Formats: sequence, structure tokens, C-alpha cells
Amino acid sequence: MIHTLLSPLRRLGHATLLCVPLALMTAPAMAQSPFSAAVSVNDSVVTYYEIEQRALFLEVIRAPGDLQEQALEDLVNERLQVAEAVRMGVVAGPEEIEAGVREFAARAELEPGEFIRAMAEEGVAAETIRDFVANGISWRNVVRGRFANRAVITPAEIDDALLLAPRLESARILLAEIVVPFTPQNQDVLRSEMARLAGDLNGQIDRFSEAAGRFSAAGTRENGGVTGWRPLAEVPPALRENLVPLAPGETWGPVSLGPAVAIFQMRGLADGPRGQPPITSVQYATIPLPSRATEAGVAAATALRADIDVCDDLYGQRPGAFEIFDQAPGAIPADIAMALATLDAGEIAFNVTRNEGTVQLAVMMCARNVADPEAGREAVRQQLFTERMSGYADGLLEELRADAMITYTP
Repeated sequence: MIHTLLSPLRRLGHATLLCVPLALMTAPAMAQSPFSAAVSVNDSVVTYYEIEQRALFLEVIRAPGDLQEQALEDLVNERLQVAEAVRMGVVAGPEEIEAGVREFAARAELEPGEFIRAMAEEGVAAETIRDFVANGISWRNVVRGRFANRAVITPAEIDDALLLAPRLESARILLAEIVVPFTPQNQDVLRSEMARLAGDLNGQIDRFSEAAGRFSAAGTRENGGVTGWRPLAEVPPALRENLVPLAPGETWGPVSLGPAVAIFQMRGLADGPRGQPPITSVQYATIPLPSRATEAGVAAATALRADIDVCDDLYGQRPGAFEIFDQAPGAIPADIAMALATLDAGEIAFNVTRNEGTVQLAVMMCARNVADPEAGREAVRQQLFTERMSGYADGLLEELRADAMITYTP
């Protein structure tokens, strides 16, 4: 389980990834040294090697989008951000960087040394990881130093947010989904094919349901891909931000869901009852079973449903053959979070897979833990503070870019 983050890229092979031409490089540029300047940013440069390394790093951590373009623009922005940190004297120190690497590695359930070695196996240098972490910390220090005193959230603002804004914790969303696992046969083209499919099916509700029945590996395919109403708060935050603005029938994706790629179609969004405290963590269990495409997998899923009524039953019925987690909603892996969103306590979902679909990961809801009302106010305060600081940070970066001399190598 701990190497789930890294396994898809390992299947692609190091040589293939390292030799992929960067979309933003012309043929003459590719003939230059990897350590020559691809971009000049004031008095510093970004090299072709750095862009290749950052794009590979983003691929390993499954960032969406055009990774070469994102790597280039991120590195340009970071040159400006770090220069500002140097000017203010708040560049990340060694202890901050080590703590940041440790936190980043923990997301893959690895120790820092294990994480760096695993990334090295994928061709990502340790310096690439440390630079990514250090640049982010330095920029955070800049933003905090310049704006923390201006981003004070008043009790009245919290009251207004609670009164006027739809409660995230009580809103519900209805989606349709098409989920396709990565396999050795499709790994090179799956994302582009799913992007094309999302475009073709945009606004086409009946055709989307038909396609879900034909192509989706999720259990919802039997219902035309429709997931049923689920709490909006339990949809992964990055996905939620992109789904909420959609009109009924509009599609979004492709989206990485662990070892699979999904596209979604908005079917409905509704407010729920107000006054419910926010969910602070979700307790759930995962039980690995044989693939549901096999007779053994079907039998194992049937036996699990028959034997287990609540999570505590697992200790007696399946000792050592399950894991229990208690995580904040935003920390739950995306594919598991989507499965949990439709479950009540004691219910089990069987639409999560691992190891290229050879493992059926049964996911059982144990409990949802909620905060008291005062903690709910603090959560709103933190959200408003984060949004305000993010706005200040975006504005400062725009100023830095406007004043900078940025020259791309022709």
C-alpha cells in the first residue's frame, strides 16, 4: 500500500519518461545542453534539466494537466518567489526544509529516506524534491511576513459566512462517473482518451450514461454511472472546487483517482439541512480481496457482506487482513473518498481497485466524526483566512511577474 503513489510511473519505465520531448522546446533547443538556460528570470535562469526533472516529479505525484508547461511556469514563478524571500531574509532554512520533506514523504506513508530513494528509482533527483519543498516554504514565509497582520478575520465575518454561504457540510451533490483503471496496455493513452471522451460527452446526459455502462469499471456502471446523492463535503477538495461551478450535464476530467482515471458529469447540487456541525474525520476500513472479475473475488465480496455488519467485526472475522484509518476528509485518497461518500456506517463499497485491477479493495464506513459548534466556527475562520492569504499571494506574484524581465529561449 505504501508504494501506491509510485507504482504507476514505475510501470512506464524510466527511459521512456526521461526521453519524452518537452512540449515547449523546439528541436534546436533540445540539441542544447540540458543545463543551458530555457528561461532567464531577471538575474537567474531555469535550465532544461530542471524543467525535465520537475515535470517528471509532477508525473510521479500524479499532478493533472500539461506537466511540461506546468513545470516551466512553476519554476519561473519560484525564481521570483525565492528572490523575494531573499530580499526579505526569510528563505527556508535547513530545519524547515527537512520538516517539509518529512511531511511530504508522510503523504506516501514513507520515511524521508525511503521516499527520496523511491523517487530516485523513478529518475527524480533528491535536489529536485528539496528544491520543490524549499521554494514552497520560502514563499509561504514571504506571504506570512507581508500579509498575516492584514488577514485578520472578525467574528462578524464568520457570522456572515455561516449565515449567507451554503453550508459545505450539509450540501449534497449528484454525479455520474466513468472510471477506467490504468493497465499496461492503456497507460500511455488513457488520460488523453478520457479527455477526448469528456469533451464528446459534455452536455450529453443520455450518451454519458450509455458510455458509463460500456466503459466504466466502477460499480455505478450498472446505473448509468450515477453515484446517488452524496455529501459535498466528502468529495475531495480539489475535485469539489471544479465540480461545484458546473451546470447539469457539464463534464469534468480526466481526474486521477489512485490507480485509475475518471471523468464526471454534474447531475445536481442541493443544499441540505442547516445547523449540522462539520465532519472533522472519517473512520473507515480497507480489506484487500481478489479482483471482482474473478469467481474468487465475487465469492470473497459475498462472504464479506455476510460476515461483517460493523467495523469491529473485522477484528474477530478478519484478523490481520484489514486496515483501519481515521483521517480528515481532505487527507483520504481520492478514489476511497469518493467511495465513502455514498456509504453509511457499516456499509461496504467494492469499486476501488489496486495493482492494475487485480486487487479489489473493499472499503467499509465505520464512523463520521463531527466537531462541536465552536470548532465549526474555527473551521470557517481558518477557511476565510486561507482564502484571504491566497488572494494576497496571487496578487503579489502578479506584481512580481509584471516587474520581472522574463526571456524564453527561442
